[in-house]
Amino acid sequence: MALTQVHQTLSLPQTPPNPQGYDYDLVIVGGGIIGLTLASALKDSGLSVLLIEARVASAAVAKGQAYAVHMLSALIYQGIGVWDQISPQIAKYCQVRLSDADYPDVVEFATDDIGKPELGYVAEHQALLQPLQEFVQNCTNVTYLCPAEVVKTQYQQDIVAVDIKIADKIQTVRSRLLVAADGSRSRIREAAGIKTFGWKYWQSCIVAFVKPEKSHNNTAYERFWTSGPFAILPLPGNRCRIVWTAPHEEAKALCALDDEQFLGELSRRYGDHMGKLELLGDRFIFQVQLMQSDRYVLPRLALIGDAAHNCHPVGGQGLNLGIRDAAALAQVIQKAHTAGEDIGNIKILKRYESWRKRENLTILGFTDLLDRMFSNNFFPLVVIRRLGLWLMRRVPVLKVFALKLMIGLTGRTPELARR
Repeated sequence: MALTQVHQTLSLPQTPPNPQGYDYDLVIVGGGIIGLTLASALKDSGLSVLLIEARVASAAVAKGQAYAVHMLSALIYQGIGVWDQISPQIAKYCQVRLSDADYPDVVEFATDDIGKPELGYVAEHQALLQPLQEFVQNCTNVTYLCPAEVVKTQYQQDIVAVDIKIADKIQTVRSRLLVAADGSRSRIREAAGIKTFGWKYWQSCIVAFVKPEKSHNNTAYERFWTSGPFAILPLPGNRCRIVWTAPHEEAKALCALDDEQFLGELSRRYGDHMGKLELLGDRFIFQVQLMQSDRYVLPRLALIGDAAHNCHPVGGQGLNLGIRDAAALAQVIQKAHTAGEDIGNIKILKRYESWRKRENLTILGFTDLLDRMFSNNFFPLVVIRRLGLWLMRRVPVLKVFALKLMIGLTGRTPELARR
């Protein structure tokens, strides 16, 4: 089924509000992976959900976006009931190799370290988006409005009024809760006056798909160079996705090279362990930033995913943090609804914020520390980080903790992931 044909409602049903004075229990703004995950997680909640997406096809699909999907994220999707539709389209990795430039001590993480059949997965954007869209299509409590745009929000004591532009008409719906899943430039967050802190890094990321001559053997690589991290992620069809971090000007110069020159530079970073490389499609560049919202909730409003936070792409944490946000918020509001509580009340929403904000800040700090520790050649830091790699290879407890942190098996586990 084409992405542009999946469960689109082009007008809102003309039904009167319920006796409590609202049309939906919650409105989710942003029909990307994170918004769809939240809507899917609420399938059997008894809550009525309106999901609004401004674009029929995400720009990320056109750019061939791909993500590391951590073990905890996979467990969440299993709990939702959509994993069987996702897993045939993605690749698993059973080994991770972590190294520092040409330092010979390579840390190898394997499935035996945690007693799991795999360590994680790699999925292209469409491989996650389409199964989630189709899953939501079968959620009778979810109305998926696409394309549509939120033009105004008005927060009141018991409801939030949301003005939605559909074609050339404006319709207003009333909801107990508004959820912003509309990305790092969230208009919902900005309109609510929620401030953010953080910074743009001195680095940009180049992403591209390649096909190596030899098998990738379901192995993921994270190699740190003084210019920035360099990751290789395995994909189906013996393809790989590279995430190459470098200072802005260097990254721009690399993207400006012709294919043959770019592959030459890539091979020097990549090594010859997989043989000759073939470049597949275009390469893209984006600037790296760290961002944390100073609050995740206000009365009648909650932020999830990139609307709440951004982190450095090292370790592939970003999407996975958003998936955990969605699972945590779904759990909090479903329990509140079952107990007869108001899901838009700030006391309820604070339960979500206290759970996720601290955990997200820990990962943001971890990724920032990794990048700063390894993206330089300051001799004392070189000694410290290589000592760390040496210890990780030889102290199993340290190695297992680092692996669990990387694949999301630390912190509080949502109930969805325990089903």
